[in-house]
Amino acid sequence: MVENLPCETLTHGGLTIQGYSRAAVQSYWLIPELKLGFELGASPWSFMGNRTWLVTHGHLDHLAALPVFVARRRMMKMEPPVIYLPAEIVDDAWRVLKAWQRLDRGRMNCELIGVKPGELIALSREHRVAVFPTKHTVPSCGYLVYDVRKKLKPEYQGLRGDEIRDLRQQGLEVAAETLTPLVCFTGDTNPAGLDAHPDVYESKVLITEMTFFRPEHRREKIHKFGHMHLDDLLERADRFRNELIILAHLSTRTHVAEARRRIEQLPDSLRGRVRLWSQEEA
Repeated sequence: MVENLPCETLTHGGLTIQGYSRAAVQSYWLIPELKLGFELGASPWSFMGNRTWLVTHGHLDHLAALPVFVARRRMMKMEPPVIYLPAEIVDDAWRVLKAWQRLDRGRMNCELIGVKPGELIALSREHRVAVFPTKHTVPSCGYLVYDVRKKLKPEYQGLRGDEIRDLRQQGLEVAAETLTPLVCFTGDTNPAGLDAHPDVYESKVLITEMTFFRPEHRREKIHKFGHMHLDDLLERADRFRNELIILAHLSTRTHVAEARRRIEQLPDSLRGRVRLWSQEEA
């Protein structure tokens, strides 16, 4: 099958980040190593094999491909997908799927799971996902993916292997889980989304939005409509501990080449870690 949807790819620290994001057009992301996708604004054929998706909100450019993706998985006799999304929009998402079920005359088999800020989702033994609040014009949330490791509790460190085994046989829990923030995905939000959880700034990879960047763009209006300006990032430059910061969701009313020139004005401490996400050439 010929695939003509745009898709950029970047590898960092053992993670492959794929996808596309442009405001009012479409957003879709995939990290194969985590078996995890974000947003369903479109449905590239190569993304179809991924079963688990995290959706931040219900705008068309982030969720329009929901029935397409569900129907394709059914057509290919794959397991129904599992899609997490804000609890407030689950019923409406089901209504969309039921309408398409009548139009398509094919069952829309999937699992829609509503989430709320503060919840912790156990995806697997290796990964957890924390849901945190974001601020947009519709119900929305962001996601923090954690790497889970078992580590001996301090009081048991230094013991021999057989001693640890004996403690376990006595029913004692000798290890504790440690959660390391791996990937943060904010979706569309004003700066309140960045500040909502301390691990946003600590995650290895941060994928967030920079919809606007021109000096004449009025930040109070941008924030009202649930978006961010480059200056919002500049004000927080000393807070970012992320290895990689991906800025996406650029407005269609602005040019990528101009945005790239503005990115060059970031402080040295930040500029080398920032990637403007767009396929268009400068």
